[in-house]
Amino acid sequence: MTSSRVILGPMMRYVDHVSASIWFEMRDAGEVVVRAAGRSFAARTFAVHGHHYALVHVDGLQPDSTLPYTVEIDGTSAWPDSESSFPASVIATLGSEHPLRLSFGSCRTSVPHDEEGNRTHGVDALRACALRLASPNNDVPRPDLILFLGDQVYADLTTEKMQEFIRARRDISEPPGKELADYEEYAHLYRLAWSDDANRWLLSTVPTAMIFDDHDIRDDWNTSLSWKRKMEATTWWRGRIVAGLASYWVYQHLGNMSPAERAGDDIWRLIAAHDGPDELDLSVALDAFAERCDQQPTSYRWSYCRDISDVRLIVVDSRAARELDPARRALLDDDEIGWLNERMRGGFRHLLIGTSLPFLLPPGLHHLESWDEAISEGAWGRSAARVGERLRQLVDLEHWGAFQRSFREVARMVTEVADGQRGTAPATVTFLSGDVHYSTVSEVERTSGSRIVQAVCSPIRNPLPIAMRSFSAVLAYGIATRLSARLARSAGVASPPFRWAGIKGPWFDNCLASLDDTPAGLTIRWEKGVVHAGDHRHPLVETVATITLTPRAGQGTSTILPT
Repeated sequence: MTSSRVILGPMMRYVDHVSASIWFEMRDAGEVVVRAAGRSFAARTFAVHGHHYALVHVDGLQPDSTLPYTVEIDGTSAWPDSESSFPASVIATLGSEHPLRLSFGSCRTSVPHDEEGNRTHGVDALRACALRLASPNNDVPRPDLILFLGDQVYADLTTEKMQEFIRARRDISEPPGKELADYEEYAHLYRLAWSDDANRWLLSTVPTAMIFDDHDIRDDWNTSLSWKRKMEATTWWRGRIVAGLASYWVYQHLGNMSPAERAGDDIWRLIAAHDGPDELDLSVALDAFAERCDQQPTSYRWSYCRDISDVRLIVVDSRAARELDPARRALLDDDEIGWLNERMRGGFRHLLIGTSLPFLLPPGLHHLESWDEAISEGAWGRSAARVGERLRQLVDLEHWGAFQRSFREVARMVTEVADGQRGTAPATVTFLSGDVHYSTVSEVERTSGSRIVQAVCSPIRNPLPIAMRSFSAVLAYGIATRLSARLARSAGVASPPFRWAGIKGPWFDNCLASLDDTPAGLTIRWEKGVVHAGDHRHPLVETVATITLTPRAGQGTSTILPT
């Protein structure tokens, strides 16, 4: 059996051509050893609030190699489980033997994978794809990377299992009630999210990259200055934000960093420098770091950039890096927009921009958000501003369209890349996003240069209520677009710098999307899990939609493949 000392992991995180980073949560202190290709790689644990973690750096590998690995804890076998039916976990390095294969999605709740859980939350698309990949009959290539685009955990909308844990340690009738209060509760929430057998095996084999969205902390996180002030006036918010950001660094962000980025990270340097006989306790330093990140957002960067073969992936923090001062309101503060500007370059076959919030919403919703931002900031007077702020928080009008300064700055960058003003124009500039609980594809209307595309995959497992589906669909089409555009103009909002329209969608299935760089173009496929013959534990995979973005020749067109 798998060692009871391993709580979570192994999780394959940052992987490049010659190295891999493998993350663990342990039950107690110890030394974690990964063995692969006759070599061993070790790391000691570090502690945070009574929890124990390790990140093992495996290096000196060959490009395009696939190596099975095992794990030992203080000399005792810990992985794989001797009774497991899953294939051996592997380290698969990057190389030039095949084009990029990437999966992406967002919004995944952690409820049981039984009939009741599937009835209330639908089939977990991630688990269905994991089971397919583990099948001996599988003929679908393993992804090079899974990009999780926010809401990996829900700190504010907790499940019954999570509430049982909360009730066992505090009075749930007192604030923050059923929501998370501290690091201990975050640690348990991550355990619920990542301990399922199929998903645990998947995460031990396929590298992952992550970025937060609001529910990783709380709904509407940093939607406005008034929202932030309201939260800071409560008795419990400081504990939540410190625990949320501290646990995010440990569970998600640590594995996003390359070895070179870790070497420059102040928290990691404490771990690397520790050589005492006792386990390093990071609790005080990490809490201080998390509080500083909240109060001084420019003190730390959560965004990151990776060049994978001839594809550049930029993953943008669209939550913590906001400027909330109404006089300078921006979804990305000046430091963050400068960082992004430096990395928005051509010279790649594809430029991918991962942002939890869709850059291009359906036009009707985009105009509505820009109108609401304008009236919330006083375009129609004080009374309308109060109404606009309430509406902003009530129906989540806080995407890129609600931060017009940032939207226009990024639109300018994207257009310059697509027009070849920042190096050779790529075949596509593609935004990958989640958040909105439906999936769709949109494209900017252009007759030359790169194709500018928005692809959304949301949710992995947390379907939108039926009433909200109708609201979202209505805003995507027809008269709603014209009416909201008029509203925006009446509040003094300038027309967007370009026009865009939907290619396909929206659809509302739980999905995991895959992106393949093929000779025909960039192919994106959305897949869901379906239950056959009442076997809820072993869902199968069905394709919901497929689209191939062919390189532009004159005025290129998209090819919709049959599903």
